[in-house]
Amino acid sequence: MKKIYALLVLCLIIVTSFSAKAQWSTGLDIYSSYVWRGAKFGSGPAFQPYVDFSKGGFSVGAWGSVNASTDEAFEMDLYASYGFDFGLSLAVTDYYFGGEYFDGAMHFIEPAISFEAGGFSLTAAYMLGDETADAYVEAGYGFGPVDLFVGAGNGQYTKDGGFMVCNVGLGTSKDLKITDDFSLPVSGSVILNPSTEAFYIVVGVSF
Repeated sequence: MKKIYALLVLCLIIVTSFSAKAQWSTGLDIYSSYVWRGAKFGSGPAFQPYVDFSKGGFSVGAWGSVNASTDEAFEMDLYASYGFDFGLSLAVTDYYFGGEYFDGAMHFIEPAISFEAGGFSLTAAYMLGDETADAYVEAGYGFGPVDLFVGAGNGQYTKDGGFMVCNVGLGTSKDLKITDDFSLPVSGSVILNPSTEAFYIVVGVSF
């Protein structure tokens, strides 16, 4: 619980300190299914709202996902991050998957570090919980309209818990023109998890 309160206090301090000259953004993504780091959550379409506050390199916000089916995959997260001009970013995320919110066992804290240069990106994250300590690393490269990515992890990410490749795929996006003044962002990914031998095709729109 101390970790949760620390993250909430950090978010509050940043918001109140920089609100005068900050930027707020909010939106909703709708995906055909929710696939994250090579694993599918729930069934049916996923509705994913977000609210974000940023000032300079600082960003804090909330992101969630709820599936439109009886097999609901509920997730509501808080995050804080800082991005440096040379491409390095540091972040911490509080993952909450339902249950009593102030029960520390319902939360998973993940510090992460990422770096981007040109079309290349590299991310490393370590998720911590009462009985969880799972690592994940991912490398990506974007060229033109296509992004390629390869991710590997252990614990929850793989079939037997050992460290191995679990997330391989490519993604692309485009703006679908609705009227002369309005376009709808559309994105899609083709994903293979070599560990579980699962294959997914995901398409989403953003509002």
